[in-house]
Amino acid sequence: MATPDEPLPTVVIVGRPNVGKSTLFNAILGTRRSIVGDEPGITRDRIFGEAEYHGKKFGLIDTGGIIPNDAALIPSEILKQARVALDMAAHIIYVIDGRTEITAADRDLAQLLRPLGKPVTLAVNKIDAKIRESLVPEFYSLGLGDPKPISAEHRLGIDDLLAEITKPFPKDIPEAAEDEDSETAERRIKVAIIGRPNVGKSTMLNALVGAERSIVSPVAGTTIDAVDESVREGNTTYRFVDTAGIRRRGRTTEMTEKMSVVMARRNIRMANVVLILIDATEGVVNSDATIAGYAHEEGRAVIIVVNKWDAAGEKSKRAFTETIRDQLKFLDYAPILFASAKNAEGIRRIFSTIRRSYDSASKRVTTGELNRFVESLKFESDIKIFYITQASVRPPTFVVFTDKADKVHFSIERALTNRLREHFGFDGTPIVLKTKRR
Repeated sequence: MATPDEPLPTVVIVGRPNVGKSTLFNAILGTRRSIVGDEPGITRDRIFGEAEYHGKKFGLIDTGGIIPNDAALIPSEILKQARVALDMAAHIIYVIDGRTEITAADRDLAQLLRPLGKPVTLAVNKIDAKIRESLVPEFYSLGLGDPKPISAEHRLGIDDLLAEITKPFPKDIPEAAEDEDSETAERRIKVAIIGRPNVGKSTMLNALVGAERSIVSPVAGTTIDAVDESVREGNTTYRFVDTAGIRRRGRTTEMTEKMSVVMARRNIRMANVVLILIDATEGVVNSDATIAGYAHEEGRAVIIVVNKWDAAGEKSKRAFTETIRDQLKFLDYAPILFASAKNAEGIRRIFSTIRRSYDSASKRVTTGELNRFVESLKFESDIKIFYITQASVRPPTFVVFTDKADKVHFSIERALTNRLREHFGFDGTPIVLKTKRR
């Protein structure tokens, strides 16, 4: 049986472009986690998810479409990334298009997989009718054992496929409930890395995890989907998600780009802490504010990271900080860090700030402490605050009971938020106030 501390067995989906790998990935996970579309080559990087079949949990990786002998930059990088995934695979699903003849690229990839010594299941996709099952025997010639006919789009044959793959996997033991307030409690922090295209998000992910995990190239928008990786330090596990470069909706004309914005926003919603990357060489631009607004609207703990500081020349940190505060006034609670992902400078401070921001966003204040806090309040206003209770965390949300039926004035709300932040140490997280008449 698997214990919570053991790494999950990993299943890697490979195949040439446009054979339905991402559709199969989504069918197994039961979610729209990977971008799916008719354009070949939409998935460029490794995409990770966690799946379960009859109590057996496993990691699932959707690789970019592999063209083994293509020398172009992106295909060659895809193959390089796929090799990293294949090295960690407990099982490989080789997806092939059952409606077309076997190609030279299919045979080359089969030849690449055989020497790895890993269990490989050949999934013949797009077999969605009985008449098409007659096409399956042809694929024995690839020398990868019994082909499994499936239709990822219609979810046919998936059960048989998973039963075969997960046979040797251990059953999962449910984790015991955690007390997050305990000093020794296990912390799991999901961190989304967001920003404009080409601000260095993939390089930052690689620096944070200490491995070449995301495709990094000078081409803006190399990361289309979201890719993630976990790092464990002491009693804290960080899961970093490198989201696609977000462009404003009006400027995302291709289907891929439009869906990238949707998926990036979804990753923000799923995160506990958001790292907003700003390019030190370009300064703060309008789209930085738009992107930062997504994280603020979702109530996430936010850290602003000024990346490429090594290339910023003679710029002053104080002046740059003042510009950020002026341009991103709504993020006045967010700490500002200066780093160089390329040179791995400032990385340790990012980790400590993530922990602090997460702890702030997760903090609970007792009603007794809040009552004493209310007694210390002095506002030049005709509104009377009777008491405050904390309704929830992440973000810390407070209900303020007053003698007025109307919502409190913005200036009072801002002053009260600032006082709560100073008094109880809510660093790096937004605070939500809801007012009610007693």
